[in-house]
Amino acid sequence: MDPFDSTETLGYDKSEKGAENIATRLPWARFSSWLECVCVVTFDLELGQAIEKTSICYLSFPDSYSGCLGDTQFSFRVRQSVGQKGSWFREEDAYNRDAPGTLQREQAHYYGYVYFRQVKDGSVKRGYFQKSLVLVSRLPYVNLFQSLLKLIAPEYFEKLEPCLEAVCNEIDQWPAPAPGQTLNLPVMGVVMQVRIPSKHDKPGGSPLKQTQKENLLPAPLVLSTVHELDLFKCFQSVLIHIQMLWELMLLGEPLVVMAPSPTVSSETVLALISSISPLRYCCDHRPYFTIHDSEFKEYTSKTQAPPNVILGVTNPFFIKTFQHWPHVLRLGEPKMSGDLPKQVKVKKLAKLKSLDTKPGVYTAYKTFLHKDKALIKRLLKGIQRKRPSEVQSAILRRHLLELTQSFIIPLRDSEILLRCLALEETINAVSVDAITFHPFIRHHGTGLMRSQRAFATERYLASLMPLQKSVTPWKTPPQIRPFSQEEFMATLDHAGPQLTSVLKGDWIGLYRRFFRSPNFDGWYRLRQREMTQKLECLHLEVICEADLLEWIKDKSEVEIVDLVLKLREKLMKARRQQLPLKDDVLEKLERYIQTVIGSLPEDLQAVLRRH
Repeated sequence: MDPFDSTETLGYDKSEKGAENIATRLPWARFSSWLECVCVVTFDLELGQAIEKTSICYLSFPDSYSGCLGDTQFSFRVRQSVGQKGSWFREEDAYNRDAPGTLQREQAHYYGYVYFRQVKDGSVKRGYFQKSLVLVSRLPYVNLFQSLLKLIAPEYFEKLEPCLEAVCNEIDQWPAPAPGQTLNLPVMGVVMQVRIPSKHDKPGGSPLKQTQKENLLPAPLVLSTVHELDLFKCFQSVLIHIQMLWELMLLGEPLVVMAPSPTVSSETVLALISSISPLRYCCDHRPYFTIHDSEFKEYTSKTQAPPNVILGVTNPFFIKTFQHWPHVLRLGEPKMSGDLPKQVKVKKLAKLKSLDTKPGVYTAYKTFLHKDKALIKRLLKGIQRKRPSEVQSAILRRHLLELTQSFIIPLRDSEILLRCLALEETINAVSVDAITFHPFIRHHGTGLMRSQRAFATERYLASLMPLQKSVTPWKTPPQIRPFSQEEFMATLDHAGPQLTSVLKGDWIGLYRRFFRSPNFDGWYRLRQREMTQKLECLHLEVICEADLLEWIKDKSEVEIVDLVLKLREKLMKARRQQLPLKDDVLEKLERYIQTVIGSLPEDLQAVLRRH
């Protein structure tokens, strides 16, 4: 039985029960909901890394310059091969529907989580035992999978294949990852307890309480997060440049991270892209990149501008290769300057020449916003007072979250609020996220939500959404007006980031640059899709409230049949996209369709019910 050969394409039913039914019907389906496969990579003295014909083999070993002895853990991300069949999960499955955008299942890339062991071994011709155990998944759960590897890899290196086969069978008994749920995941006599984040969670807050009572067993290994890293550890040598790095990530600028090891490389890259959370980083990123990667020529070409990608590398050869890139972060081994970690300096790109280039941020970039000196001072004092790293990380993560929220509130939360105003809904319909997190609303009260002066942005975005009264059962839903940068800019004087952030600087310039980035394009496509689905839901609800039998009284058979076909198409689309409809809307629409069919002659009824 092969756990890696599930190629049938299926999707979740809307209910959890439906998902469980699918999981029990397909071989290795539960395994596939977490992992694509497990790889074992060994080093052959004559052939090099050996595992089929895939770039995974090169990404699973540190390069010779890293000098990694003992056990090393790191991660990589690789593009799916052209023509390769995708996962049996559909693009719009139940997981992606409810997961935060930053944690959705990848469709075109795989994540690889590596546990590499290199120890002296006299019985091997090369003198060293070198082997990697790799978990390949579409889920960006770096903390979960690295914790899993810490449990299974040492046992595997001792007991080999039988141990690995037993672990795969145990994973195949795990429940599928369900956003918002706390899960018990037994493996090798240990139960890992994890909570899968949901898009309904309050940003930066504690998880929402479970809506259903769960029977949870005592778990000896509780993971506080499935994906978050120790931000303070990753950024300790660049704390004074955190504002610059946040802007580079927000704008999707090309960046190379040159690190002393794959561990530092991969953790730094993942920490950087998480710095703009909850905004999704929509550019390519490679936590660990080698000269053997299939995109090496594409990313190192000097005949065109560097692509919007962040690369983590360890080979000094890349110093010369990436001299033409606009931003290079050169990291060294952590060093202390007295009681404080030594901070790298900003340096000119012209100095990035020799293989022994010193650590630093090599860039000519000038930040739009000023540094938050209070944050830097607080973190440095925390080091002197020996504040725990997890507390330092929490402070840093909260700062970055509030900074990102301040930037996207005029773009994102204004949409949430405006749907309520433009669609003539009550204030209670506003999401918990918008009400509880928006500092301006929290400070001034919800009464200001209707204030024309305070919410100029909402008034602008409301103009993009059609009014509810324009949504009728007999016409296609009206279109959403396109986003106008200049119109949006005009709203910032009254409802810009200055309402929620103390940072000074050129916010308008930052927005203009952001509008040209892949991150804006990805954000806007997602919001437009959500708003379109909202209109589709409203249209279906209006149809269900209409008197269809009264409407068809004076209509021809051709018009009635056309109505039935269009209603069926909308019904199928709603189920396929799993639209967030009110209870019983789809069932009510199905009954209406059958009632309308029943008004037709028997021969037409037979044809429509047959098809």
